[in-house]
Amino acid sequence: MHCYTNVTYSTKTFQITHHSLSLLDCGTPPLDTRIVGGQDAPAGSWPWQASLHRSGSHFCGGSLINKEWVLTAAHCFPSDSTSNLVVYVGRLSQQGSNPNEVNRTVTQIIRHPNYTRSTEDNDMCLLKLSSTVTFTNFILPVCLAAPGSSFHAGATSWVTGWGSISSGVSLPSPQTLQEVYVPVVGNRQCNCNNGVGSITDNMICAGLSAGGKDSCQGDSGGPMVSKQGTRWIQSGVVSFGTGCAQANLPGVYARVSQYQTWINTQITSDQPGYVTFSSSGTDSDLSVSCTGLPNIPMTQGSDWGHYPV
Repeated sequence: MHCYTNVTYSTKTFQITHHSLSLLDCGTPPLDTRIVGGQDAPAGSWPWQASLHRSGSHFCGGSLINKEWVLTAAHCFPSDSTSNLVVYVGRLSQQGSNPNEVNRTVTQIIRHPNYTRSTEDNDMCLLKLSSTVTFTNFILPVCLAAPGSSFHAGATSWVTGWGSISSGVSLPSPQTLQEVYVPVVGNRQCNCNNGVGSITDNMICAGLSAGGKDSCQGDSGGPMVSKQGTRWIQSGVVSFGTGCAQANLPGVYARVSQYQTWINTQITSDQPGYVTFSSSGTDSDLSVSCTGLPNIPMTQGSDWGHYPV
């Protein structure tokens, strides 16, 4: 049975869907002392960040969305094997001591049934942990963007992970969790940049036009989040890109707001918290055009289009 809480930020009211009192505090880290523009993330700044390990090595990121489920990317799992698979939460660095972390094995890997490897469409996957984790200041779930969320071009976003710091260059010791600011790039612009037709409604893009900041290899499956009021809301799952941080080639993420129905079909109890993220003003992406890009239809097509009706 659904329970709804209306939360007001300044003049806007958003409806958060809850299925457990534990998720009333999704996306609200008590230790959110992050320094804007920093590289190493302070402990506890991103308490939903998960590190996925296979045979002792980090290979993908993920996000904790309740006490026993992690959201990640389907392309991280070419097979359903849970052998030697371990999920760490509360981890800050890949080397040395992590006093706030816990780990769990995985009992179930659920890739989106419509995931397409060739196009990376529907690049979503859920991992069920072997047992529940206890929430602490360093281990908390993120809120998920609800259907109808709007992330206009330029919306402030953050991506976190332990991936490469540039193409082919590994994160140096002690491999501390990295954070990077990347503004949203509208889907029309992203299609023009990456090739018209390559970006679907199930994707969201982010990056600087000049390049230099991006997710990279090893960040796959990790979260892209935006802050609304006091809450962090996950808008994307790191999916793919051409190289890393190249100019005019924004990174591409699975668009979380497209998947509430699918996620709730898999997670039938203690379901995640969902928040509608709303950008203000007019989306500059509506004015973007390039060769081969269809004109904007006169009906609402998706949560990214904001097409006039």
